[in-house]
Amino acid sequence: MATRALLAAGLLAAAAAARPETPPAAGGAAARAPRPGPREKCPVCGMFVARHPDWIAAITFRDGERAVFDGAKDLFKFWLEPGRFLPSRRREDVAALAVTDYYAVAAVDARAAWYVVGSDVLGPMGRELVPFARREDAEEFLRDHHGARIVGFDEVTPALVRSLDE
Repeated sequence: MATRALLAAGLLAAAAAARPETPPAAGGAAARAPRPGPREKCPVCGMFVARHPDWIAAITFRDGERAVFDGAKDLFKFWLEPGRFLPSRRREDVAALAVTDYYAVAAVDARAAWYVVGSDVLGPMGRELVPFARREDAEEFLRDHHGARIVGFDEVTPALVRSLDE
């Protein structure tokens, strides 16, 4: 568990906007986001993020500030309605988005990741969008954990995110 926590602490703020079939893994040219402090809270749910290092997601803003989340689901809630959670922020302020790959426990570009919906694996806030850098890994997880489907970043809608909380 300590190794997974250390790997997750190295979240990268990846900048690639396109989603290749097999996106680059953590450790590319992207800058490292600092590990969340013990008192840093998710702006969506208020949970202390550092308590869930295997699920950390982050948004880095153009001014260097960041927001950390306890999972991809809350990152998407923020992304889809940033002004609702941090009124001073807009999508145009975002420089990079990162999520933690479920198997590698390493940061990947959220825009390049694949997400499994409807699995039997729960995140810190319940049903979750489980992220993977490689589609092959998402397909394996889908089979092993009874997932419903795999979606890309642009396929995540407000309705899909809401359905995870129902």
